[in-house]
Amino acid sequence: MVIKNEKDKENLLEGGRRLATVLQKVAEKVAPGVSTKELDNYAEKLILDMGDTPAFKDYTPIGAKRPYPATLCISINDEIVHGIPNEEDKILKDGDIVTLDSGLNHNGYFLDHAITVPVGNVDKNGLELIDTARVALEKALEIIKPGIKVGEIGFLIEGFVKEHGFVPAYDFGGHGVGAGVHEDPFIPNFGPKNRGPALEEGQVVAIEPIINEGGPGARLLRDGYTYATEDGKRSAQFEHTVLIEKNGPVILTKL
Repeated sequence: MVIKNEKDKENLLEGGRRLATVLQKVAEKVAPGVSTKELDNYAEKLILDMGDTPAFKDYTPIGAKRPYPATLCISINDEIVHGIPNEEDKILKDGDIVTLDSGLNHNGYFLDHAITVPVGNVDKNGLELIDTARVALEKALEIIKPGIKVGEIGFLIEGFVKEHGFVPAYDFGGHGVGAGVHEDPFIPNFGPKNRGPALEEGQVVAIEPIINEGGPGARLLRDGYTYATEDGKRSAQFEHTVLIEKNGPVILTKL
């Protein structure tokens, strides 16, 4: 999406603030013994109570055989993206790391946001994985401006996470957003610098470092949505929706 007027910006800012509030409140409920379905139900209630609509629930991305069945994507440990909440066999345990990824539709404007949080007592490498993904997003946002190529963003993310002993999940990355859940362009988390289109002023995009503890490969699980690491090692993700302005990005999904 490329915004056309101040109304677009105001709706995106409000929608982003609301989504950031939802994820913050859901994260506060993360604890050993909590089911992922409980977190999903809570997120959906928060979004609906604000008068908005979950963006992921009943959305069918290209290539999927059925609509996504939940408000939250909840990916635990080796699950990279799109984990489906489940009350029976997805109960958070002490030492897990869990990614909370959600979107909402506010007055026809779509926002996307993700965080990874520790569950109870997490080992040092797990905390470093989370922190590296978070800082990679911060560093990527520092260089975003009109005219930057998507490959330059990916090049920075890849270099930073590899310096810390991790790798990008090469099959996944950021994307355009705003008028829909997923729009062009795809924004990879790796280089080269000259890859892909340049971003433009007024464009709305989701910047989304997704990094793995081991190798970069992914495998699709039997539910048709959840991707997990090939080697069983952990993955972490942080994501903000941003509006690109002349002097840099406006982070929409923050409080």
